[in-house]
Amino acid sequence: MRTLPILFAVVATGWAVPAVSQHAHHADPAPAQPHADHAPAAADPHAGHVMPPPAPAADPHAGHIMPPPTPAADPHAGHVMPAPAPAMPADPHAGHGMEAAPAPAPVADPPPPAAAFDGPVHAADTLFDPAAMSAAREQLRANQGGMRTWKVMADRLETHVQDGADGYVWDVQAWYGGDIDKLWLKSEGEGAWGGRTEEAELQALWSRAVTPWFDAQAGLRYDFEPDAGLAHLVLGLEGLAAYYVEVDASAFLSERGDLTARVEVEYDQHITQKLVLQPRVEVEFAAQDVPRTGTGSGLSSFEAGLRLRYEFVPNFAPYVGVGYARKVGETGRMAREEGEDSDSTSLLLGVSFWF
Repeated sequence: MRTLPILFAVVATGWAVPAVSQHAHHADPAPAQPHADHAPAAADPHAGHVMPPPAPAADPHAGHIMPPPTPAADPHAGHVMPAPAPAMPADPHAGHGMEAAPAPAPVADPPPPAAAFDGPVHAADTLFDPAAMSAAREQLRANQGGMRTWKVMADRLETHVQDGADGYVWDVQAWYGGDIDKLWLKSEGEGAWGGRTEEAELQALWSRAVTPWFDAQAGLRYDFEPDAGLAHLVLGLEGLAAYYVEVDASAFLSERGDLTARVEVEYDQHITQKLVLQPRVEVEFAAQDVPRTGTGSGLSSFEAGLRLRYEFVPNFAPYVGVGYARKVGETGRMAREEGEDSDSTSLLLGVSFWF
């Protein structure tokens, strides 16, 4: 199989050699020039010339002499600098807690000189007649603080409309005197319309101001009813408590040795300038039983009322209200044994005034 390719190679070589020998005596033609028909280029006018180097730009400051720069002005020129403060010596107590210095002892005022008490009580007596000055001082005292005045007041003049017989009540007072001392007259009582007067009393008291708001009172009370002709010693206190609550408290010691007490508290609440709502409470106590008056020991009775009055003028005011009265304890028991009611509720119609 290998012999066949070799044979074909020898044959091919024999046929290629005669073709080359046919062109051995022929010269090769020259190649065609592509620019043969073109005009020659123009000659360069600068051919062979050497180009000078470019001239440098002219300096605008050439030949000028620059002045030296001006130094900046010193803001402290002409000022004399203070000398540095001398160094403080080191504090030997630095960092130590100092104890508080004791408070200085108060300096006592020296007593007045003895000569200060040698003269008269009133310096004017050294210049004027002492008797004339004494009379002038009494007149001044009387005009400024000892003027005598008086007043009449009717706190309650009212009728009670209730079950059974309607009743009536009066509570009037009057006083005469000055700012410190006064003479008081008080009268209270009640009864039934068309019937007998159940209670009636009159008090005559000496009143003295013990504080700017309260007067101490002492005197006598005389009962016209129910024990006609029975007298009492009276010791009381009347005035204004906190928030203008009017208080009238009295203790009574009868000539028969009966000790009783009465406390009245009332307050005026202004709804308008003329319309006034007045709550009022009255309580009575007895230290012992008093069978003839139907009074038991302890708290014997209390009354509570609420009155609404209209002050047409400050010293005259009609009113309407409602009241409740109750006899309690032994007093209530005595009333029930007598066939009386121990409590009652009533409609109140009345008037109060003063002048």
